[in-house]
Amino acid sequence: MSTVHAATESHGDHTEHAAEDPHFGKATGGKIAMWMFIAQDGMSFGGLLFAYGVLRAIATDWPVPADVLGIGLTAFATFLLICSSLTMVFAVLAAQEKNQANLVKYLSLTILGGVIFLGIQAYEYTHLVGEGVGFVNSSFQGEQLNSLFGTTFYAVTGFHGLHVLSGVIYLTCILVGAMKGKYTQGGDSGSPVELVGLFWHFVDLVWILVFTFVYLL
Repeated sequence: MSTVHAATESHGDHTEHAAEDPHFGKATGGKIAMWMFIAQDGMSFGGLLFAYGVLRAIATDWPVPADVLGIGLTAFATFLLICSSLTMVFAVLAAQEKNQANLVKYLSLTILGGVIFLGIQAYEYTHLVGEGVGFVNSSFQGEQLNSLFGTTFYAVTGFHGLHVLSGVIYLTCILVGAMKGKYTQGGDSGSPVELVGLFWHFVDLVWILVFTFVYLL
């Protein structure tokens, strides 16, 4: 009798939770597809970082990253990308609140953060190439570096940079729709903003890992 009663209470709690949360047990096809994409893309980044770790571990002449890379400037770029993730959260909230002005504003700020990040990365690449850090052969201040240092650095950070560029283009397309009022009509109209938000948060999270493994360790 007690078992039946407990099961009834459990079912009642489940029903009550579902009634309180309108999104409980619901997921659009677009959201499922985005999570699947993020999962497989995360594996790609995981493979790159794992390969980087193995190559660095077995190398006997790997330079200290802080001696070659611009940690300060890249730390600022990292902070900027984290701030853009916050503005993306505000953009999603604006879509849910059907506030078109705020949606346009916060999407624009998120795009601006991504563009500045790409600009800093382009500057960093130009500076490193000028110093002699190449994709195949590398040197720094006249001293020869392990040839894999530049290869792995450009491969990992460049792969992420392509994701930031894709995100900026994706966000710009959403911004155009937001300016036309497409995502502030209530219901599921704001779903595209949530989807681009998922992608952008993923890109930001991956960069924190890349910055830690490639620049700081």
